[in-house]
Amino acid sequence: MTEVTPLDHAHAAMEAASEDDGARLRFFERLADAELFMLLDKDIEGDSISPEVFETSDASFVLVFDTEERLSKFVNRVVPYAALSGRVIAGMLAGQGMGLALNPEVAPSAILIPPEAVGWLAETLTHAPDEVEARPESFTAPIGLPEILLTALDTKLSTAVGLAKYAYLVGVAYENGVRSHMLGFVQAVPEAQSALAKAVNEALTFSGIEAAALDVGFFEPSDPVAAQLARVGLRFDLPEPPEIPEYKPIPPGSDPDSPPKLR
Repeated sequence: MTEVTPLDHAHAAMEAASEDDGARLRFFERLADAELFMLLDKDIEGDSISPEVFETSDASFVLVFDTEERLSKFVNRVVPYAALSGRVIAGMLAGQGMGLALNPEVAPSAILIPPEAVGWLAETLTHAPDEVEARPESFTAPIGLPEILLTALDTKLSTAVGLAKYAYLVGVAYENGVRSHMLGFVQAVPEAQSALAKAVNEALTFSGIEAAALDVGFFEPSDPVAAQLARVGLRFDLPEPPEIPEYKPIPPGSDPDSPPKLR
């Protein structure tokens, strides 16, 4: 049975609601987060790659596929390719006048994404949240947030493997009188804090909610604020990295089913 990928689902939703900007944004978010396999016209040399380019009368397109099987089905031969995230590819192509040919002829999500759309995606992904310092005064349960944002956050955080233990979505009131919502990460990897804040910002952007804001905070489990978040917040558990089993050599002769061999 042919695997249906997240990009297939997002593309189908976009096609079914062609006038829905939200569906289009969610497709581009899945495209940015996906691992894509880019067809190359020659083997990688050093840190430079040379993509296979498909020419049309309107534009040039780089060929990408969201599974290795789809790439193999398209070319039906051994070819060089590079596995890169959609966001990396968009950044590489921005300003180059090239679009993306996604899954051509091999999947229901086959689509030509023009250069201007690739440029828009690359620019959107460069937006970083503003850094401000404010002291929270109280926390409440989150109220009034649309389901589409909750789903976007859940989907985005499911890819943040090992970057934090969990996060709580809460309503927050600051000492300066400002009220907002906040996603508080608990036990986040320090080096990953900016990436997590950017991921939350992307979830908000691609959910298509205008004039919405979502603050981000980072706390240790011993911080009293973490306990306050746990009492009233909506919890998101981030996936943990898979455990690597400890290698324990078996001494020769210790396994009766596999005795040592004489030489």
